[in-house]
Amino acid sequence: MLDDATIEQLAAELDRSAQTREPLRHFSQRFPTMTIDDGYRVGRAWVALQRGRGDPVIGHKIGLTSRAMQLSSQIDEPDFGTLLGSMKLVARAGEELEIPVSRFLAPRVEVELAFVLKAPLSGRVTVGEVLAATEYVTPAIEIIDARIEQFDRDTKKPRKVFDTISDNAANAAIVIGEGDARYRVNPLTTDLPWCGAVLRQNGVVEETGLAAGVQGHPAIGIAWLAEKLAPWGDRLLPGQIVLAGSFTRPVAARAGDRFEADYGPLGVLRFRFV
Repeated sequence: MLDDATIEQLAAELDRSAQTREPLRHFSQRFPTMTIDDGYRVGRAWVALQRGRGDPVIGHKIGLTSRAMQLSSQIDEPDFGTLLGSMKLVARAGEELEIPVSRFLAPRVEVELAFVLKAPLSGRVTVGEVLAATEYVTPAIEIIDARIEQFDRDTKKPRKVFDTISDNAANAAIVIGEGDARYRVNPLTTDLPWCGAVLRQNGVVEETGLAAGVQGHPAIGIAWLAEKLAPWGDRLLPGQIVLAGSFTRPVAARAGDRFEADYGPLGVLRFRFV
């Protein structure tokens, strides 16, 4: 276990990297005894720095939800991070949202569903309790980014899950829609596993997927998260947004790229990196 001083040091390094856009070397290489709990401690310390500047918590994200991603990361469960107010970007129906690429180091786009809660969730809960506690489900794009370089600049070895978890689970931004009633669906009357999307980049279909790709049902991850947060003294709160996990592979984005995420009956999100 890393000592408190090291945790604070690594959190400060992440904070500087996010501001300077200069990637960091792997924490796991510098500290080979690092554990998953150490990673969460670093991530929480970094979030605390941002909250100290007035950036509020608006929810949480779940990552590494696919079996393939878990195997590649050598873990057997998802990971999670914190959503902050500065990360929320709103795409209005019929309009194209412009997103400054300068906000990121190496942005990638993932297609997800987000749960907006109306009641708290804490500890062990069922999928049914998650659905009952949800005000509505909405299409959402997660923009993931990495303050820690993907491959070490010298050894070319890939980063480990400890690095990603430290990095607030590679969290950077969330795009949600407003201005179209279709964006808000009732979780009790919608067949969520069969909700899908087509992701186009510059007019070309890059990804398609169904929300069933997130552990069979997107609410499963929400229940898992409620239990995982409890030992840290946290719970899911009314009004919070919870990203259930991506059901497409991440698509790299560059300045000038136009994206369209078509969720069919749930509406379309359009955005461009500038």
